[in-house]
Amino acid sequence: MTPPNLNALGPCWEAVIPCIHRAANHFWSTLADRLHPRLPERDAPLFLATLGHLTAGDDHHAGRTALLAALAPTYQHLRIQPHHHPLIVDALIATVARHATATWTPETASLWQRRSHHALSLTHRATTRIATGPAWTPAEIIGRDQAADTITILTLRPHHRLRHEAGQALPVTTPRQPGAWRWYFPANAPRPDGTIELHIRAITGGPVSPLLAHHAAIGEQVWLGTPYAMGLALDPNRDGDLLLAAGGTGLAPLRAIVEHLAATRARRRVTLVVGARTMPDLYDSVTLDKLQTTHDDWLTVVPALSDEPFVEPAAQGDLLTLALAHYQPGQHLYVAGPPDLITHARLRLPAAGIPDNRLHLAETFSRTPLAGAQPKTPRQD
Repeated sequence: MTPPNLNALGPCWEAVIPCIHRAANHFWSTLADRLHPRLPERDAPLFLATLGHLTAGDDHHAGRTALLAALAPTYQHLRIQPHHHPLIVDALIATVARHATATWTPETASLWQRRSHHALSLTHRATTRIATGPAWTPAEIIGRDQAADTITILTLRPHHRLRHEAGQALPVTTPRQPGAWRWYFPANAPRPDGTIELHIRAITGGPVSPLLAHHAAIGEQVWLGTPYAMGLALDPNRDGDLLLAAGGTGLAPLRAIVEHLAATRARRRVTLVVGARTMPDLYDSVTLDKLQTTHDDWLTVVPALSDEPFVEPAAQGDLLTLALAHYQPGQHLYVAGPPDLITHARLRLPAAGIPDNRLHLAETFSRTPLAGAQPKTPRQD
């Protein structure tokens, strides 16, 4: 007998999403007197959406890892244990069956049973391999700026102060697509007012980035997971000057590092090479100009324009070529940007003589299958 296709879960879950709050009421009521400690009613829609998406979703590796990184601290915060899994699975299946009657069959019920147990097992394993942190927190969008054709800058005010460090990333989801989480780097060092700036590039076909970039409005709410150190955070026990190479929205964590050094008055010279195809693609230039003007005694910002023939020769070329032209022995080199850039950097920079212990590259999740492991540096989409 041919096993049921995993794609059979998709139509069921798609039927639940439009009525997620009503479905969450049923899910929460089913668990209310059986799960101790109780799932807070206010968290039920997001918990259901995230667990349902993990069970039914046909997501890429980075998305699944962001989802687990968001769900695991909440799972831990609620003190859920494996002996609770059957109760949660029963409530999930009853909820999906109630709202997906047109696509519900005994075969899909059996598949939901197996897949939801697997999803909870992954979540439990993730709690043993990631740093303990607070559960997700809502954040209000208080500012938006169309920085380029495909890049939007959102300013968020979390309801509770989010303790993050420059270079860390955090999972983000929107009520417009509940349960789908994606990684984003805050583009700022921690601020006194607790606000966070995210740089969103709209990825065609992406489940989160087009919604945030094109539709999320001031006053709207998003949800933020626990920040994670993912290889780009500065090691306080290391010194030496820095060479930062930013491609696209990879500028976000590297700009945060510059802000951190400015706030702490660290005595390290920094060269920030910012890559783009053309001048219009070189977004956030006003902020970069202000940073360089204020800190010109230790900060140099260098544009790297790959398809712009009418700029000075020193600014023409691809990002890695110009970064290598500015490299000085002893510098720590940080590279952040799209997956293709990181793949190329992983091959090219060691071959150019950059020592492994001074090379810091963003991981993209493209090489290792998910097993509830410690999140590394994310792909942003």
